[in-house]
Amino acid sequence: MKYFFVLLFALIASNSFSQDDLLKDLMKTQDSTTELLPKKMLLTQRIFWGNNGLFRPISPLTAVNREKELKLRRGMLVTHQVLGFATLGGMIGQGIVGSRLYNATGSNYRNLKDVHEGLGAFVNITYSTTAVMSLFAPPPLINRDKKISAIRIHKWLSVVHMSSMIATNLLAESGNKKLHRAAAYTAFASYAAAVIAIKF
Repeated sequence: MKYFFVLLFALIASNSFSQDDLLKDLMKTQDSTTELLPKKMLLTQRIFWGNNGLFRPISPLTAVNREKELKLRRGMLVTHQVLGFATLGGMIGQGIVGSRLYNATGSNYRNLKDVHEGLGAFVNITYSTTAVMSLFAPPPLINRDKKISAIRIHKWLSVVHMSSMIATNLLAESGNKKLHRAAAYTAFASYAAAVIAIKF
């Protein structure tokens, strides 16, 4: 089992080295027209890492600083992937306990409810941290092309599972079990599909 995790980590880390190589090539031929930021960025990336972003007084836009930012980006995206798997595991556990909760009674119900809520807290924390690692990572050096790709599908699915996660949490408070379960299954299915998409 430990070899599986070593292999998984190696695959994740190897996917992000190409940006560093590209930056080194740009540094060799840098002139005043070299673009260090992609033309399109997420709003969160633009706010923090754009030309006039909040981090620019601390980290001016230079090739050397962009190299450091790409290393930070790689670390944040590796963390994003590792926490993504932890979140998926928590979702599976929460789903198993949740399905048993519907038919439980008495003290068994209370025990299962406590476990379900504990797993829910774990999933919410890891899910939120996973999202932060992606949304606030420094931008890549260049934009990917507009063709349909695993990354693009992963991003589309993230809109679905984020909306479903919000709905799941809101519906948990409403007491509407059927809608809560439907939202939870939608969140799990779209999240699992996003994890699978990024690996193929």
